[in-house]
Amino acid sequence: NQRMLLDLMASQPSSFAVAVLAELGADGPRALVSAMMALCDLEQSSFKEEHRIDMHNLLESWLPGLKIPKRDDYRAGGRWARQSYYDAVYAVSVSILDLSQTYIGLKLRIQRVRLNSESDPLPLPLEKTVDFDDNPSKFAAAVRLAQSKIAVADELGTEVIVGLREHTKSSKDCEAVVSAYQDAFEACARVLSLDRLAFQTEWFKAFYRRNYDALMVKSVYENVINDVDSVRTWMEAMRRGAMRMNNPASSDSTSSSHRPDSVTEAVSCEEGDENINFMCPEEYHEQNLVDSILDSIFFDEAERRKIRSDPLARLLISNKKGKYNFTLVTAMGVITEGKKGTELQTAIQRLEKERGVVTIRSDTGTARSIDYNAERIEEAVCQAVELKKPYGLVGYSQGCANGLNFESLMLSGTPDQKELLTSSECGLVCRQLLFSAANGSVHGPATESKVHNLITMFEDFFKYQQGYFSHAFISSTLEVLNGVLDSAAFQKFMGGAKSFLPEDMKSFWRETQHLPHIPTCVLRGVHEDHTTPESLEMLCNLLTKQSGSALHDSQVHVYDAVGYPVYVRNRNGRLLKSTDMGGAIQRTHHWSPLAEEVEFVRTQRDVQRGAFDCAKDRHIFPFCDVNARFGIIQYTESENSEED
Repeated sequence: NQRMLLDLMASQPSSFAVAVLAELGADGPRALVSAMMALCDLEQSSFKEEHRIDMHNLLESWLPGLKIPKRDDYRAGGRWARQSYYDAVYAVSVSILDLSQTYIGLKLRIQRVRLNSESDPLPLPLEKTVDFDDNPSKFAAAVRLAQSKIAVADELGTEVIVGLREHTKSSKDCEAVVSAYQDAFEACARVLSLDRLAFQTEWFKAFYRRNYDALMVKSVYENVINDVDSVRTWMEAMRRGAMRMNNPASSDSTSSSHRPDSVTEAVSCEEGDENINFMCPEEYHEQNLVDSILDSIFFDEAERRKIRSDPLARLLISNKKGKYNFTLVTAMGVITEGKKGTELQTAIQRLEKERGVVTIRSDTGTARSIDYNAERIEEAVCQAVELKKPYGLVGYSQGCANGLNFESLMLSGTPDQKELLTSSECGLVCRQLLFSAANGSVHGPATESKVHNLITMFEDFFKYQQGYFSHAFISSTLEVLNGVLDSAAFQKFMGGAKSFLPEDMKSFWRETQHLPHIPTCVLRGVHEDHTTPESLEMLCNLLTKQSGSALHDSQVHVYDAVGYPVYVRNRNGRLLKSTDMGGAIQRTHHWSPLAEEVEFVRTQRDVQRGAFDCAKDRHIFPFCDVNARFGIIQYTESENSEED
């Protein structure tokens, strides 16, 4: 097979050889190193000496200006014995991939449809393209009505917020305010029906974000009240941990006294939440619980103050009853069992029971490339389309990059593939990114550097052993190592690992294109001592040391876990940034959606802290509800609220 490949390459211009090597190194320079070493050490013992190919000369004839290293020169006694053969081949591989950029650009030009050029203006909301001061149109009137409805509702909410915060009223005593906000929701949905880009305007995005954060509070509150899963255990542990983080002086004063080992033991909380115990929430005032939830789950103090003073969060407003005309398609992390996975399983079951939302799991693979996983997501979306309902994408960790890559490939693919996204009956309507790794992770380049150093260290070790072993034994050992490095399993692993490298994600973001009318919700987290499982402590410390900041969830930095490219600036990046609706940063870790999958690493301390017992509903319920609230997700016509 190698000889046939070489014959084909030799029959074409040298640019063809560069293209072939670029395809061999599609998963990065380390994959190309393996291929180059296999080519240079090609087994030719079946040929006579005069018929054997000098691979180094052949490759150099195709790659003018590059010198292909010879292994013998880097062995003990060779002219470059003090240097690393692997380093030398790696440097050549990087140069080859640099030479191949012209080919890569040509290939993408041929294979993918570009809907817009880089110089094209961004699609703007209708509100930004017309003069509203003297515009009597139906749309202008709808915008003014929605803004006035929001203002009226906020004014009424401000009047009752004092009573809510002082616990003299509950949300059930504020029907007029709730009704005013529901009118505002309907008015905003009307605006969005007239202009599907309206959510990108500042006033709409701010109101949407307020509702998303408020629904996050409501989701956790209902889980506590209804005793869902082990949320009460988790919230009690979170409350005690948040109390220590928010009031270090209070924590110091209690350090010498008895500190309970079990979350079921009541501990006094900060002012305004005295004697709260989430193990028996029915004994406390509704707003007292809301205050404690706010302090416990949100990380940023400024965001906590803002949400605390927002009537939307305190009123715990529910959507109208009924089933959603909607399907979820999930793409989970770098380690997953695909469609057999159990991530968020209990929350998915409740979502289907309460809202009729069917969830289809993409059969993505562990440590597979984003292109492979995008194909698996396409298969799942085809199943979703058969249900004749619009769908939304939920990505977790690397699954976010997989989902965004799927969208880009479909948008630039065949008309049938594009129809999977843009169909008015069963197309894509919203995205949810959970702890997104679409901008890579510092773990990627750090691990890449460590792996590289480890390989060169092994090389130095084997050089030393050359004085003690025969040439035949050394050659056999090198052949085995080359076989491992060139194996399908290793190459698949390299393809999956490249999505954590910022450099490779830059190439991804450079070529992607996405729909401008799809709102993106994000859930970001920052770990703290009381929220970190024991099994993630080393990863947390590594990432803090490597990145120079502790603002991460153990695997992704909080400023990278957003719905748009951070390290690439282009038209598509600006488009995605305009669709990112945001979300308050939470006190949690990267494995928050997992339960059964991490049971084998759960320790006694994790049990006491409820580290893996966190509310699973918050990962998908607020996302679905906020989009239903604004008409992005519709209700089924066959259902009515009385029957539900």
